[in-house]
Amino acid sequence: MSRIKDINLWESGKVKIDWVKRNMDLLRGIEEEFAAEKPFTGLKVALSVHLEAKTAYLCKVLAAGGAEMYITGSNPLSTQDDVAAALVHDGLNVYAEHGCSMEVYEENLCKVIESAPNIIIDDGGDLVTLIHTKYPHLLPNVIGGCEETTTGIIRLLAMNKAGVLKFPMVLVNNADCKYLFDNRYGTGQSVWDGINRTTNLIVAGKNVVVAGYGWCGKGVAMRAKGLGASVIVTEVDPIKAMEAVMDGFKVMKMSEAAKIGDIFVTVTGCCEVITKEHFLLMKDGAILSNAGHFDVEVDMATLKEMAVDSYVARNNIVGYKLENGRTVFVIAEGRLVNICAGDGHPAEIMDMSFAIQALSALYLVKNKGKFTEKIINVPREVDLEVARRKLKFWGFEIDTLTEKQEKYLNDWR
Repeated sequence: MSRIKDINLWESGKVKIDWVKRNMDLLRGIEEEFAAEKPFTGLKVALSVHLEAKTAYLCKVLAAGGAEMYITGSNPLSTQDDVAAALVHDGLNVYAEHGCSMEVYEENLCKVIESAPNIIIDDGGDLVTLIHTKYPHLLPNVIGGCEETTTGIIRLLAMNKAGVLKFPMVLVNNADCKYLFDNRYGTGQSVWDGINRTTNLIVAGKNVVVAGYGWCGKGVAMRAKGLGASVIVTEVDPIKAMEAVMDGFKVMKMSEAAKIGDIFVTVTGCCEVITKEHFLLMKDGAILSNAGHFDVEVDMATLKEMAVDSYVARNNIVGYKLENGRTVFVIAEGRLVNICAGDGHPAEIMDMSFAIQALSALYLVKNKGKFTEKIINVPREVDLEVARRKLKFWGFEIDTLTEKQEKYLNDWR
């Protein structure tokens, strides 16, 4: 049994899934292998990832491998209802609706966990946290899980440090073929896709403030520069701040950047990055957006409290008039701008990330009961295999070490 908006939307969703499948070479190959080998037969997989076409295809790949899928979104605004309908039409279990309340969103997470999953695929850590706190009796069923994003890994590390994490979790986000491409190139492009299609304003000539210079921040700043913006980076890490300076960007405190920024993008994984202090310093017309997992980087609760008026300025943009007479605009309620105001990362990028998800899930099943640690890195051979396959699909060949070269590199003498 599923809970979605409207099953009659399935044909539109199928068109979207077919399009991304065409452009996800790695997953197509893995789907063929899974269909032949059926490694997940008899297993239930609970998945909470932004529910759009690329995620849907990952679900179909796992289902082809024999998995019984229980699917929900990882954000109330990122679910595409036609894609959810297409999955239900194909016999998968889906609990997700675009624009649902937080209460319904949490109910959907519970429905997925109540399936008593053997594998958990998470984006942000909600499923893992939920099964530990509300459904501890289901923990013995879990072989392990995979985490997609930085925010989820932060939560996992905290759980492990506190000694409460009860099953192994593969840190998919830390794989080279994930963060080097998904976080940098995927976020870099999709954030600006979301901002540009929503605002219909030019970026060139504007001051863009990027809060956070991790791999996602690097991508956002790089693409802003390419669009002609003057880029300002704010950071709390002195080493990352040095990187930003050497990459050609201005670096300053948010309290200074707030005075001159035209477009703001938070991408830190932390809370209260832009707060009341900063709102009051901003130009009239400043545009705020967030590319971090949760809607806590721009302090929306405080902004709503301090605003003397608010209104819908354009689809998915709300203007907040402040007591000083200035108005600041927020895209997608301060939620993930690239997925709540766009279609998320390009298909070719998510092909790598989701190939690692699929192969990591397979790794957990093949090594059931053998793990001595709860925090597991993606095996190096998985990373390298994904890279080799992708290069092959792109039509590129690389050299290999000769026996003499390998001996030279491994001989300390």
